[in-house]
Amino acid sequence: MKLALIRRQYSATGGAELYVQRLLGALAAAGHETHLFAEKWQGQAEGVKFHSVSVEGARAEKPLRFAEAVNAALQHERFDCVFSLERTLKQDVYRAGDGLHRVWLERRRQFAPWWKRPLVGLGAFHRNMMALEAQAFDPANTQRVIVNSEMVRGEIAQHFPDFPQERVHTIRNGVDVKRFKSVTREDARRRFGLEEKDFVLVFVGSGWERKGLPWLLKFMSGHGDDPHLKLLVVTRDRMRGRVPQNVILTGPMSDVEAAYAAADVLTFLPIYEPCSNVVSEALATGIPVITTSYNGASELIDSGVNGHVLDDPTDLATLGMCINHWRARGGGNSVKTRLPLDLELNVELTLQVLEKTARG
Repeated sequence: MKLALIRRQYSATGGAELYVQRLLGALAAAGHETHLFAEKWQGQAEGVKFHSVSVEGARAEKPLRFAEAVNAALQHERFDCVFSLERTLKQDVYRAGDGLHRVWLERRRQFAPWWKRPLVGLGAFHRNMMALEAQAFDPANTQRVIVNSEMVRGEIAQHFPDFPQERVHTIRNGVDVKRFKSVTREDARRRFGLEEKDFVLVFVGSGWERKGLPWLLKFMSGHGDDPHLKLLVVTRDRMRGRVPQNVILTGPMSDVEAAYAAADVLTFLPIYEPCSNVVSEALATGIPVITTSYNGASELIDSGVNGHVLDDPTDLATLGMCINHWRARGGGNSVKTRLPLDLELNVELTLQVLEKTARG
C-alpha cells in the first residue's frame, strides 16, 4: 500500500505525536510505502518520505492555505490511501482527533461570562475552521472517519447527518502503558517534596480555559486549611492571579509519568475534550480519574471503580465529594480499567481501517 499521511506539525519527540510515530513505524514495518505531508517536522521516521508543505499568512488563513497546498501536492503522485489527521479538503480517511470545532465553540459560549458569549467564534479563523470541517465531513470528500470516542461520533451524527454512520469508526486513544508504570510512588513523592500522608491531586495539560484549571485552583483556594491536600499542576500555561499555597507548579515535564506516580487522583475538568490522553495515562499508572462528561475519555470511567464523571465542571461541591470518596479509600491503591489502554491496539485497528479503505 502506498499511503499519504497528512499532519501539519510533526514532532518525533512530542507526547501528542506518539500516535503518529507508532503508526509510521508500524506502516514501515509492514512494508507499506509511507509519505508524510507536513508544514514542519522534527526528528526522523525511518522508511518514511517527507514532503514539505510550507504556507505563509496570518493565523486565520494558515489552516485553509495548508489544506489547499496539500491538496495540490497530492496531485503529483497516486496513492492507495490518503490519511489526514487535519481538517483538509479531500482524503480517503480523516481522523477527527480534535473533535468538532463548532462544538468547541458551543462549549466556550456555554461557560463564558455572559458579556463575552456574543464574541465567541467571531473572526476569520473560526469561519475557516468550520468551513474546512464541513469539507472533511462531506461524504463526497471522505470515505471513512476515525473518531476516538462515542461522544464525537454522536456529535458528527448531530451536525453532519449526511455522513453515513457506518463509515465512522471508533478507535480509542492508546498510551505506552509500560512507561506509566516505570516510576515508584516513593521516588516521585520525594522529588516533589510530598509527605506520605499528603493526599495529592494532579492536573496535566495546557489550555487554561479549555481544561478547567481555574475551577481546580478555586477549589484549592477553598481548602487552604487542609494541610495534607495538595494539587500538583503540570502545565506550560502562565498562571493568572494568585496561586494557592497548597498548589505545586512543576512547569512542563518531559517525564510526566513522575507526576502521575506521585499523585492519588487525576483531577481534569475540561469543557471540551474529544478524548484526553491524560485520562488514559493516569489510568495506566493506576490512579483514579475525576473528569467531566464533556471529555470523550470519560467513557473509560466506571463510577466509583476507577473514577467519577461530573456533569458540570464548575460543580465544586460534587468535586469535593468525589475527592473525599477516594481519600477515604486511602492513597496509593491501584485501580483497574475495563477497556484496553495500550497504544499498540490503537495502531493495529487504524491500520485495519486504512487497508480496508485501500482495498475499496
